[in-house]
Amino acid sequence: MTEQRVATLGSHGAAVGAALAGLREDRVVERIWQGDHTVWKPEPGEISNRLGWLRVMEEMRTALPEISALVEEVRGQGFTRALLLGMGGSSLAPEVFRNVFGVREGYLDLAVLDSTDPGAVLDREQELDFSRTLFVVSTKSGGTVETFSFFKHFYNQVTEEVGDEAGNRFVAITDPGSGLAETAERYDFRKTFLNDPEIGGRYSALSHFGLVPAALIGVDVPALLDRAEEMARRCGRDENPPPDENPGAWLGAVIGELAATGHDKLTLLADPPLGTFSVWIEQLVAESTGKEETGVLPIAGEEPAPPEVYGNDRLFVYLGLEGREGDLLSAAEELALAGEPVVRLRLRDPYDLGGEMFRWEMATAVAGRRLGINPFDQPDVEVAKKLARSMVEAYREEGSLPEPEPTSSSGDVTVYATGEAESPEEALDALLASGAPGDYVALQAYLWPTEETTTALQRLRLRLRERTGLATTLGYDPRFLHSTGQIHKGDAGGGMFVQITANPSQDVPIPNEAGAPGSVLSFGVLEKAQALGDGQALRDRQRRLVRLHITGDIIGVIDRLSERET
Repeated sequence: MTEQRVATLGSHGAAVGAALAGLREDRVVERIWQGDHTVWKPEPGEISNRLGWLRVMEEMRTALPEISALVEEVRGQGFTRALLLGMGGSSLAPEVFRNVFGVREGYLDLAVLDSTDPGAVLDREQELDFSRTLFVVSTKSGGTVETFSFFKHFYNQVTEEVGDEAGNRFVAITDPGSGLAETAERYDFRKTFLNDPEIGGRYSALSHFGLVPAALIGVDVPALLDRAEEMARRCGRDENPPPDENPGAWLGAVIGELAATGHDKLTLLADPPLGTFSVWIEQLVAESTGKEETGVLPIAGEEPAPPEVYGNDRLFVYLGLEGREGDLLSAAEELALAGEPVVRLRLRDPYDLGGEMFRWEMATAVAGRRLGINPFDQPDVEVAKKLARSMVEAYREEGSLPEPEPTSSSGDVTVYATGEAESPEEALDALLASGAPGDYVALQAYLWPTEETTTALQRLRLRLRERTGLATTLGYDPRFLHSTGQIHKGDAGGGMFVQITANPSQDVPIPNEAGAPGSVLSFGVLEKAQALGDGQALRDRQRRLVRLHITGDIIGVIDRLSERET
């Protein structure tokens, strides 16, 4: 196979060449395939038991008959829709497959729910015909609060429609012995798929977590695995090519070496329909590398700009489908001509996703070695989760969440910040004034993720880049908490965070127990607890943070901030 890559690294080429020589001298790729934890750390904890992704394709070949049997069974019984309930590594790969492949005729149309905003929950509920919908409950740990909240809500809704047969509309994907495995047995789920427990969530795209949903929409899963195995062979599974001929090792050396020299904003230019693939890469890279005061920050979905707009901290990677390249390829070529480091990767067709997913997993593992971190743990993700849980417990006991004192209240916006800002505009100005070259601005939206809201937030995002010249990110809760949330707390502190919260126009109760009436908590309360918990986690890490709580017109306030003149 001809390598589908073009790289323009300029003055960085020599450093990358030296890094590749070091990989060969230290037998890094060979040791990775041998499961040698000392590639990354002296101790094996959360490394030796996290390398199942290296050989998952072989395991999944044996699982294909069981997956195919489920698919044919539900198709034969008239199911036409599937709703996946999950977060992070459990939801991103299925979303990629749905967006890239679409739905094959006669198979199930798949949607993903990974937002705790009540509007998002109601959106999914109102678009479904429960009599023809299969619910896929997906969580590695088997105890993810968001996923279980979704399950309890929809189980009760389905019970109202079909009674005692409700469990037959649910499928579980989880690790052996998890809480979800026990729940699936208790509620008589149609099927439970038990995944290899030695595969971390963000490395699980080619396991049950990605391939069961892919099969439901009619993807040719064996063909996807063929491409993944082809890439695994080229990445050293069966023989050991030089690192510069190993697609994963080469990309990892580029990412790691440039990050170590300050180009740590991995800017992904993904042509449609690969935009969601860049979001999958975002989680993989951010959660894997953002720790121990270092990291690679992926920039996904940021509109391209002329070369002079960017700071000296970018590595650009263009992702496109051969023969279907669009304007982003021209933008990548312009950046390369201007001397920016640019990598261009082309997929021959959608099935190359199998290979690309493996390439990026290997690249992330190799980049993690260069940065001196363990790319398989996520030590700071749990911090925000614990704080959110404590907020929820306070609510259960006292009936309210522990809000901090506001800095100011101006019409339809309440400001929570350091300093004495009298308006949201002043608070934002003060935050941005603290920026320095190499920093970034992160918009964190605890809002209903509608198309209109996303468009408004993207306008604000570009305006912030214009004002600061810094990289920008945009994430919805709780999706980003399971993705970039790790690097927000684990990197060297370059982030400036803008939390945007609002009261939901309509709330949705979360059942205390599936199949029973009664509710103490709601999705609106859970969403707010997550905002407060993550905000406290950021402050505990001395991160720069402004929270803007909107009580009026959300789009109007966001646009007002976008139009701010300085």
